[in-house]
Amino acid sequence: MNRSIQIHNHPFRFLLYLEWILLAISIITSVLPHPSPRFSSNFPELTIVCLTIFGLMGLRLPTGNKITKVIYTGCEIFLLFLTGLYGGRTARMFPFLYIILVTRSCLIFQFPGRLAVTFISFILFLLTLINRFPRPPLPPQAQDRFRFFTLSLALVFGLSLVFVLLLMNTVISERQSREELAIANEKLRQYALRIENQATLEERNRIAREIHDSLGHSLTALNLQLETALKLAQSNPEKAHSFLVRAKELGSKALQDVRHSVSTMRSHPLQDQSLAQVIDILAEDFQRSHGILLIRNISINYRLSNEVNTSIYRIIQESLTNISKHANASEVNLEMTINRGSLHLIIQDNGRGFDIQQNTTGFGLQSMRDRTLALGGKFTINSAIGCGCQITVDIPLGRLI
Repeated sequence: MNRSIQIHNHPFRFLLYLEWILLAISIITSVLPHPSPRFSSNFPELTIVCLTIFGLMGLRLPTGNKITKVIYTGCEIFLLFLTGLYGGRTARMFPFLYIILVTRSCLIFQFPGRLAVTFISFILFLLTLINRFPRPPLPPQAQDRFRFFTLSLALVFGLSLVFVLLLMNTVISERQSREELAIANEKLRQYALRIENQATLEERNRIAREIHDSLGHSLTALNLQLETALKLAQSNPEKAHSFLVRAKELGSKALQDVRHSVSTMRSHPLQDQSLAQVIDILAEDFQRSHGILLIRNISINYRLSNEVNTSIYRIIQESLTNISKHANASEVNLEMTINRGSLHLIIQDNGRGFDIQQNTTGFGLQSMRDRTLALGGKFTINSAIGCGCQITVDIPLGRLI
């Protein structure tokens, strides 16, 4: 806390009001006359000035520079020391004023500083108490009573200071914990919002890739077929008809791609099913739709979290989608095992491959890489033209199981 503590940002404003009440009682006590000269104020003006300055100092507590805090506290101690020496009957309020000093020190110092101010307050209280000892010699019995009373008063006051110190430490610590918790909750809310935005952006990119790779390609080919059919409509109607038939096939395929994409977005892949089961369903659909053989070797002996299961499923799904669209492969090998606390996934095809120096930044590959890194794993891709492609994913499970 670098800002000074003032009325508008005082953490415990009721303490400030309590200070004003005690100071007001002290000032009124110093002004009122007393029948005994022993308890009358020797310098009431000095007492009023000291208490007024002490009260005004409480309206602004330094919390930044250490030297400023020490000078500030030293001035407060000096003012209370003068009040204790010359306050007369006001000296009866002296312990309460030192309690105010301790509470203020708890707001501006750390625990060592608070402890030092508490100790100095107790020492100065004892000095003031000794200064007010009766000078004439007393009978032995009266001296014993007076010593017992003085010792009891000092002990009670010391315990009161310790109680106030511990109480303020507890209250301040609880307040700081609440503030830190509020800050942590706000950071967590902002982080969750960023994660949500990132997830939305990733899903938007995935949809954009789907549109570009499937629907965009089909609509482009459909447009070319229709343009050719229009050109041949007059000169060669039979050939134009064949182009229209092809255009209809492309339109049906585009519609099928749209339905497949919408179905994929709506459904959750792991509803009441294990990872091995949904991979089997995905493999059968892949083989039936594309005529590509998918050899599976899945050995999982642990129950994985939904986060891991979903990410692994999406990585496999994205890999098979890329293979069906770009690899021109006839066979795919999928191997997934858990060994030494890590999940190992290998997806390899016998397709035409590609140059990894020029083509590793597509939507699909980036999505798989991001999902792997989000789980603290390692994503590796190896490929060469004419040699197929191999994707390797290693995810340390640890607390993700």
